[in-house]
Amino acid sequence: MKKKDIVSLIKAHYNHDENEFMSITSRIAAEFERMGNTELASYVTDQISQTDTLVPQGVNYETKFLTQIEFDNSPLPLPKPIADDLKGIINAVNHKLGIGRFLFEGAPGTGKTESTKQVARLLNRVLLTVNFNEVIDSKLGQTSKNISTVFNEINNMPNLSRVIILFDEIDSLALNRLDNRDVREMGRATSSILKELDNVNPDAVIIATTNLYDKFDPAFRRRFDAVINFDRYTQKDLLDVAEALLNNYLSRFSSVNRDIKLFRKILMSVDKVPNPGELKNIIKVALAFSDPQNPYDYLSRLYKDLHHSQELDLKALRDQKFTLREIGILTNTPKSTVARELKE
Repeated sequence: MKKKDIVSLIKAHYNHDENEFMSITSRIAAEFERMGNTELASYVTDQISQTDTLVPQGVNYETKFLTQIEFDNSPLPLPKPIADDLKGIINAVNHKLGIGRFLFEGAPGTGKTESTKQVARLLNRVLLTVNFNEVIDSKLGQTSKNISTVFNEINNMPNLSRVIILFDEIDSLALNRLDNRDVREMGRATSSILKELDNVNPDAVIIATTNLYDKFDPAFRRRFDAVINFDRYTQKDLLDVAEALLNNYLSRFSSVNRDIKLFRKILMSVDKVPNPGELKNIIKVALAFSDPQNPYDYLSRLYKDLHHSQELDLKALRDQKFTLREIGILTNTPKSTVARELKE
């Protein structure tokens, strides 16, 4: 095997040029054959015939019911127990033992959907989400038919082993069959999903998310190989997440000053630190609206947002154990003035 073949093979892989990759690999197998190494040639040929190494260029996975989700390399700080579970999912998929149905459950904003994107990115897979607005139909029985169509598309999808299917907030479909709201129709929908999950292509990797796990039919829960609980953030975890988010955003700002100690103190001044999804939005908005002439204005805005307050109260800040220096930063007031006003 020539050195240039190795270089070309690597280049084809990173360029996602499947045709070139397969051509080079076939040429290498033929060379092994000519050298008399028939066993190795057969192994290479067998591997490329059984494995869809790369997703073909130009393949369009989108349909009426399935939409591709783009994702980036933004940091996703997670508590170690959840991060370890995601690593377990990646290992399970790579082991190819037919374990590929996962349910992410937890309160809104705990990172379920973002974690799905992270799993897809790390597995180098296309991420498709099911459009429930199209699936759910007011016509009697049509929702069940649409569910059947969705799974038919999944089961017959080209390069299925290079795709992850996301059922985001699947409770829209899989409500408890004892629910009093439209019992018959939602019962049919749940039954359809149960049936389809039992017969889904073993190459399919499906991740569903929900905020209403306790309302699910027990039979539905059992259809998943693993259930990952995202309600496992301690206060320290949330503070670490917030700090990571802040540091990521601060890299884009040149007119703000960093004060992590005060930042964390502001977060701890509320009864409960918000979940990551809400934290991300609060921090981003505070920075976006901040005054370029005041390098600490984002901290003041953060405090007001968390406390649902329009103004800053000096006495309340003091009662919350903020120092004179910190109160001065938050109110954009000299420390001496803060001391005098509090004394008065």
